[in-house]
Amino acid sequence: QAQLVESGGGLVQAGGSLRLSCAASANIFSFNTVGWYRQTPGKQRELVASITSGDTPNYADSVKGRFTITRDSAKNTLYLQMNSLKLEDTAVYFCHMDKWNYRYWGQGTQVTVSS
Repeated sequence: QAQLVESGGGLVQAGGSLRLSCAASANIFSFNTVGWYRQTPGKQRELVASITSGDTPNYADSVKGRFTITRDSAKNTLYLQMNSLKLEDTAVYFCHMDKWNYRYWGQGTQVTVSS
């Protein structure tokens, strides 16, 4: 069992930055894949960024060059640095961590980008 606790969401103007955090109750490197999804009302959850055990980050085309996913082994925390935010980045962001074909989810954090 593992618990994921997210923080860092909020309201930001377009062009601004936010950093999301996802603290895990277990060793973050014990998970096969870690990443972030986002969801807006009426739409399916979509992948934003992920890192596999091979340490290669993967990004959605819509966020490439603007978002960066990293992890801190000392703090067992996953981060999503979001720069040059756009109105369409507004969503609830969820972190996930996968172990043995089981996916753990964070509680979600709201990101709202205003004009």
